Amino acid sequence: MLQTVAHYGCHILLPLAIAWIGYRSQWKMAFLIMLSGMWIDVDHLLATPIFSPNRCSINFHPLHSYFAITVYLFLLIPKKSRLVALGLVAHIIADLVDCSFMS
Repeated sequence: MLQTVAHYGCHILLPLAIAWIGYRSQWKMAFLIMLSGMWIDVDHLLATPIFSPNRCSINFHPLHSYFAITVYLFLLIPKKSRLVALGLVAHIIADLVDCSFMS
């Protein structure tokens, strides 16, 4: 239960906090753009089973690979891609929190 709350809490609250703190005048739009970072979970459709509560997504799924994470970090640099990159990095952080519960 705590793992689920922590994981999905990070998926929602982390982008919301970043939007509120960094983009206060347009926080709603910034939040929605960052929330779109959840689309990288589409790569879960390639796995069997699609969802496994005891599987760490980091470096298991293609869009959660170390290579992809490196690309997301570089996307933080240009201003035009920063909000999308923040959403992607926040998503990876949420998945890292989820992985921290696994032994």
